[in-house]
Amino acid sequence: MAATGSLLSRPLAAFLASAASPSASSLAFAGKPLPVPPLMRPSASPDPLPARSLRCEARPTSAATAASAPAAAQRAVAAAAGMPSAEEIMAIERDVVVQTYGRTPLVVAAGEGSRLYDTEGREFIDMASGIAVNALGHGDADWLAAVTDQAATLAHVSNLYYTWPMVHLAQRLVTSSFADRVFFVNTGTEANEAAIKFARKYQLAKSGDEHATEFVAFSNCFHGRTMGALALTSKPQYRAPFEPLMPGVAFAEYGDLEAAAAAIRAGRTAAVFVEPVQGEGGVFAATREFLQGLRRLCDESGALLVFDEIQCGLGRTGHLWAHEAYGVTPDIMTLAKPLAGGLPIGAVLVTNPVAAAMAPGDHGSTFAGNPLVCRAALAVLDKIADPAFLANVETKGELLRKLLRERLGGNPHVKEVRGRGLMVGVQLDGGAGPLVEAARGEGVLAITAGKGDVVRLVPPLIITEEEIERAVDGLAKSLPALG
Repeated sequence: MAATGSLLSRPLAAFLASAASPSASSLAFAGKPLPVPPLMRPSASPDPLPARSLRCEARPTSAATAASAPAAAQRAVAAAAGMPSAEEIMAIERDVVVQTYGRTPLVVAAGEGSRLYDTEGREFIDMASGIAVNALGHGDADWLAAVTDQAATLAHVSNLYYTWPMVHLAQRLVTSSFADRVFFVNTGTEANEAAIKFARKYQLAKSGDEHATEFVAFSNCFHGRTMGALALTSKPQYRAPFEPLMPGVAFAEYGDLEAAAAAIRAGRTAAVFVEPVQGEGGVFAATREFLQGLRRLCDESGALLVFDEIQCGLGRTGHLWAHEAYGVTPDIMTLAKPLAGGLPIGAVLVTNPVAAAMAPGDHGSTFAGNPLVCRAALAVLDKIADPAFLANVETKGELLRKLLRERLGGNPHVKEVRGRGLMVGVQLDGGAGPLVEAARGEGVLAITAGKGDVVRLVPPLIITEEEIERAVDGLAKSLPALG
């Protein structure tokens, strides 16, 4: 803790440059000289992080202490030496990138395990993991070896040909789930778009021209931002600028089985889309009775049941598939975020009756299932499908929730700590932005959810107990930001 604290106290470039050695202009790193760059900005320049972040005066230190800086922090500073300053990067971005993201004023340069480093080598505990993407953290050695080997062998080839990584990944997903077949895409929203088409084609094959074409989804749900997936997403602020959307979508209250029964119509509803644990909506877990009731209603009406496990699946809840905790299986399941450990991939898992309705030409994707991302996904599955790994996720999730309740629960602005596994939400009585911003100054990166009133914590699944302790400590120290 003390060594880490010294790294957090000031920009690493100054930390390294202050080493008491006549040869401090370079360090040995991976057998090669590592130049020590100057500070990335003049001291008079505004800091893109808040004033309570980690900037303070440099103090003399020894060469041995400088050399003990984490390798990832050294890589971040070395990488930054070839970049514009952080302020310049942010200014260029505003000039050349479409402004659809409310970005945090932080330029990330490197990562290792559950930690990220900015261009000055400042360290952060990553409690967001790329929005539940980096299940194995940053720089996992086996993942890196698989990706490096596959990139050198074959990165992409058309879906007109067979490749073993794609076939092998499909086989692994089938043997570890309810599914009989898999369709690959590139993202979560594409997975849900494909599921919409699969559901309609299934109903057409089953019932002919008078087939069911409508859908049911739920309050606070999030299924993506492309036009079909957006039609299934309930939040008005996402929908309104792009209406009219796909018609025939009814929304019911999440968790309300009676409302779902009223919305599902035999012969009209093609599929019901539901997240077993809502992420963007505020980290709400469904009850067993609700999901089992949806299964019954779908069976009675002829509708397909679609589980969107894009955020909650693949080990996030302590089960490989979130629905395993509920004793319910869907007809279709959509996956994405953590599947390839940071590379773009999505998947639609289906039963044989659904797959049988699809014919060549019904759907496709140029980049989907390419050998590179599939090899990466196999490396991820090799680890997260291990029962011991999943049990450890559940244990660490319990620890995270326990510590949050102990250290944050006494604050009057904190109303609830909830979640499953390492998918946790801290419900506040107002906006979570000030707490998230203050936590960044304490070296903790988190994100919001719900109506902006939930702190969402979805760290890498390999996070350590010590890192969980540090993250909760940083959040607790940030509570005064709530007023």
